[in-house]
Amino acid sequence: MKWIAISGSWRKTNNYILRDVEEIVKPILKEDGGIMTGGALGVDYIATETVLEEGDASAQLRIYLPISLQAFCTHYWKRAKEDVISEAQAKAITSQLQRVHELAPNAIIDDTPYTEANAESYYARNTDIVKACDVLYAFQVNDSKGVQDAIDKAKKLGKDVIVKKYFID
Repeated sequence: MKWIAISGSWRKTNNYILRDVEEIVKPILKEDGGIMTGGALGVDYIATETVLEEGDASAQLRIYLPISLQAFCTHYWKRAKEDVISEAQAKAITSQLQRVHELAPNAIIDDTPYTEANAESYYARNTDIVKACDVLYAFQVNDSKGVQDAIDKAKKLGKDVIVKKYFID
């Protein structure tokens, strides 16, 4: 099976990005390919939701988390309390991750040594994803540093990289 990593910005998305992610993910699923994401809001959420709706999560989805699933869900609720994300976003992403865990427990990869969601654990997660993928699709909004990290690492490893750039106010 060919594994396609989907990396993208979490802070801002729009209908164009939603459409673009779905247009990439759906054909991959139809060709029995697999989708890898990082379990974040935005692009990762859209890609994961598309797999849940159109594919077989137990066979076609891998979500690499920067920390354990439980700690990551707690982290999202903490970020909501800090007004970094909304409560609706925290509910949506934690519900999605829990749903994946129930439907396809092997799809969640959270055997990381990290205990905090921070730049170090996120960049380590990016490394794990690009090492494991065959191709990286990057949906980069406003020159996101995290997405650029994945792009740079994938190129350094000689992976095929497709980048779509967006600018959102």
